[in-house]
Amino acid sequence: MDKPYKYFDIIMALFVSVLLISNIASAAKIVNLGLPVLTFDAGTLLFPVSYIFGDVLVEVYGYRRSRKVIWTGFFCAALLSVTLAVVRWLPGDVQWMAEVGPGAFDGVLGTLASGRIIAASLIAYFAGEFSNAFIMAKMKVRTEGRWLWTRTIGSTIVGELVDTLLFVCIAFYGVWPGDLLVKIVVSNYLFKTGLEAAVTPLTYRLVNFLKRTENEDHYDYETDFNPFKIST
Repeated sequence: MDKPYKYFDIIMALFVSVLLISNIASAAKIVNLGLPVLTFDAGTLLFPVSYIFGDVLVEVYGYRRSRKVIWTGFFCAALLSVTLAVVRWLPGDVQWMAEVGPGAFDGVLGTLASGRIIAASLIAYFAGEFSNAFIMAKMKVRTEGRWLWTRTIGSTIVGELVDTLLFVCIAFYGVWPGDLLVKIVVSNYLFKTGLEAAVTPLTYRLVNFLKRTENEDHYDYETDFNPFKIST
């Protein structure tokens, strides 16, 4: 039985919140800051924070507990998409149809209710987060807990690349022109990995605080890294 932790549930709640807010923001707007490499979906502004929380979870609590959080986020994201799909399917009120209409709903939230976007989001999230967690855990053992920055940045370089490529290609290949797809992939990837590197000092402070407060610094020496083993 796991010992009780003071902050684990809070971090899990923040992780899931960041994930869901990012998904909605991604569907709401494509941002262009005036340069080709600065075109990205709005969810990119917040989504990298989920990888920061993911790194913190593995570093302090270990892969096994991190797997529980990743699966929690997966089911919550699926619930969000299914709920929006049902809402989209239900008939609208006459006054709502006149004042708002299904076009407005589809323009912002409809993409989250489409089967292709749902599949892209869940597949990319699953592959990216577990790639990040696996590399983070393995590198901690290899480095014997030293050089935290190599683990946080190294795992993010792989995890974010997997996530970005899978999501953009599954969701928008054949829908958006090729040059826009490349811009989105490059911009998202550079922004996400750049943010991870920029906030490394804050990650250090949070990790050190949690290790001290929780009296935990887990090493995954004999961990079963099967991502489908949901039970802890």
